[in-house]
Amino acid sequence: MNRPWTLASSVAGAVVVALDGTVLTVAQPSLQRELHASFAEVQWTSTAYLVAVASLLVFAGRLGDRHGQRRLFGLGMLGFGAASVGIGLAPAVGWVIGLRAVQGLFGALLQPATLGMLRAAYPPDRLASPLAVRTAAIGLAAAAGPLVGGALVTGFGWRAVFFVNVLPALAFGLPALLRPGSRPAPARTTPLDLPGAVLLAVAPACLVYAVTARPVSVAGLAVSAVAAALLVRHERRAASPLLPPEVIGARAVGAALGILVAVSASLSGTLFVATYVLQRRLGLDPFLSALRSLPLAALMVASAALCPALLRRCGARVTTAGAAAALALGVLVLAGTTSTPGLGCGFALLGAGFGTVLVAATQVIVRRAEVTVAGVAGGLQQTALNVGPAVGVAGATALLAVGTGPALLALAVLAALAVPAARALPGRADADAPTDTRTDTRTGTGTGTGTDVESITPTPDDPLPTSIPARR
Repeated sequence: MNRPWTLASSVAGAVVVALDGTVLTVAQPSLQRELHASFAEVQWTSTAYLVAVASLLVFAGRLGDRHGQRRLFGLGMLGFGAASVGIGLAPAVGWVIGLRAVQGLFGALLQPATLGMLRAAYPPDRLASPLAVRTAAIGLAAAAGPLVGGALVTGFGWRAVFFVNVLPALAFGLPALLRPGSRPAPARTTPLDLPGAVLLAVAPACLVYAVTARPVSVAGLAVSAVAAALLVRHERRAASPLLPPEVIGARAVGAALGILVAVSASLSGTLFVATYVLQRRLGLDPFLSALRSLPLAALMVASAALCPALLRRCGARVTTAGAAAALALGVLVLAGTTSTPGLGCGFALLGAGFGTVLVAATQVIVRRAEVTVAGVAGGLQQTALNVGPAVGVAGATALLAVGTGPALLALAVLAALAVPAARALPGRADADAPTDTRTDTRTGTGTGTGTDVESITPTPDDPLPTSIPARR
């Protein structure tokens, strides 16, 4: 597999999705005016995408494991680009909402594949660096999104922000389909767990819908809880479960997923409240507000670049705990100041903390998975990063009725919960035991140093995924 092309494709897919979300936020007021849409209809242009993508991420990851990550990535990129063109040409807001759901479907295909391709291309002990590059690119997209979106909307109208996706979709989607690569033999013969896929679609979709509805949908929460309970019961009894026990049965993976939900919820909720403070209390326009928050993107990029070295020196446990504490401190700083230096410090801590946690926790999740289930692992990671922000913004919205101070204090506590959870992650010593878990994608057989099956089975005392030497 061509590693540079794989890394470039993974970065392109992640950036397209990240940029699409940020520029849409800037474009929504113009969209609402031109299409004569209600506020609820405009909100559904975001909600429709979130519900679609959250419901399909893990199943799409399983399809990638079964049919090839590169093939699913190419299909997802081209479909995402085609849906973007449709939205840009939409005559009414109903078309925008429907096509945003279609865009979410293709986004669900491509997002897990961006991680699955990296897991297949790089040995586990070398994953931190490509993951850092991917995270840094997301940080740059988050910083550029409001500026690019504002310039496009001002100069060409809201439709222009969707046409931006077309060129990268063609540039990376077509080569991925024309050269799909080999598929893991074991994954092709594994039956699809369709009942599990349905339950796993219903649980996060209803949760996202419930927390984004105004008011919060109690019925949606109830359906989500019932679906989750039925999913656990079904997966324990299924002969070929959708969620592989070697992935979700690892204590480190569960902790890493929980940490990603907590920190992404805290970050998104904080940014929602901070935007309210900057634009309503301080009277700044959107552009000046974006400038105040630039330290977040800058430190997110820098921390992602430094995280591989921290992981080698300290291990995921200490690195993640320290970064989560920094994020919580950043929320507290923003809660106590409105000065420009204070806001810069708070946003910088947010970026440094989140960028580090994102790389460290993702590495734990993806390294734990064998190549044949890398798509499912990527789907779980992406699901956590979609559910977390929805919960965080919903909670922040409810707490704003009490005041910005209490809202930010609650969000700081949420981020701080990731500190004790990090105890389940591996320390530095756990990362030093090299074993080989790679599966040959042509034969489905192991290709390492004689590691037996028991040595690649995760245990609570050895939560870090095993590392393997690079092939010569």
